[in-house]
Amino acid sequence: MNRNDLTLNGRRISYLDAGTDGAPLLALHGHLEEGLSFEQLATDLAPRWRVIAPDQRGHGDSDRAPDYSTDGYVADAVAVIEALGLGPVAVLGHSGRGITAMRLAAQRPDLVSALIVEEIGAVHQSTGSLNFVLSWPSHTATRQELLDALGFAAPMFADVLRQNPDGSWRLPFVPQDMVDSEALVSGDYWADWLGSQCPALLITGNKAPCVDPVLAREMIDKRADAELVVLDTDHFAHKGDPAGFAAAVREFLQR
Repeated sequence: MNRNDLTLNGRRISYLDAGTDGAPLLALHGHLEEGLSFEQLATDLAPRWRVIAPDQRGHGDSDRAPDYSTDGYVADAVAVIEALGLGPVAVLGHSGRGITAMRLAAQRPDLVSALIVEEIGAVHQSTGSLNFVLSWPSHTATRQELLDALGFAAPMFADVLRQNPDGSWRLPFVPQDMVDSEALVSGDYWADWLGSQCPALLITGNKAPCVDPVLAREMIDKRADAELVVLDTDHFAHKGDPAGFAAAVREFLQR
């Protein structure tokens, strides 16, 4: 995937683009990840679909932002779609960015042709599950020092650490930003889930899912033209079962 940048009010939004001639799919990653997490999906969906995966504000190569509200994330998604002249597009959102996808479809139906929500429900209560990252340093003198500080999480981030101009190493996010952002995801989003008319797909895992199965079923029952796929994996369905995830997305988009 090719990396490109946009500038929004003086703030950089970096994104990866599969660059094929296929129909566009905007893929929005969740907390602690970046656009690169959808690289396998881009490969699996090519050439029929062109995956465009921004690094969300404060993640990866995109700049930090003044706030991490759901409104802010939606504004960034709108900016990417409009700047690239993509609309209407299929939009996929994982975890907290599933809320972004729901709200984007409800607020700007002219920009969204299909909605895919991965592992987030129409009602979500943040539990402080990301507080553990506050013990991590934002940067260290050496790469190995940073990996040692990450402990059990080192393998998850070993390939995405960044080197600063002064030679020090940093995470692809600021830990406090992630905790603040996750806290702001809490809310009731039924109006957003039901507020658009495009076809919708909800993908959940069956191993410690973020979405209660009863809520998932209710979401499908209450919305017309909505489907549910449950994969044998965890919250990170696109990584835990990449083949199953790609198949579910591909079959939905083909229909």
